[in-house]
Amino acid sequence: MTSDNTRWRSSSYSGSQGGNCVEVADRDHRVLVRDTKNRAGAVLRFSPETWRRFVGRVKSDARSV
Repeated sequence: MTSDNTRWRSSSYSGSQGGNCVEVADRDHRVLVRDTKNRAGAVLRFSPETWRRFVGRVKSDARSV
């Protein structure tokens, strides 16, 4: 599923230490998510709409704290 041509990216808020971060990629009309510390591990796949709803909810919850 994740060949060498998959372009992973992480948030600029992640810093350079890796830490508790995920990486995200677009591939085959899906949003892929993996753990930065375990790049060979499981990859979660979401539809773009599901990913947008998730990100919107996270942002909304962060503003209400």
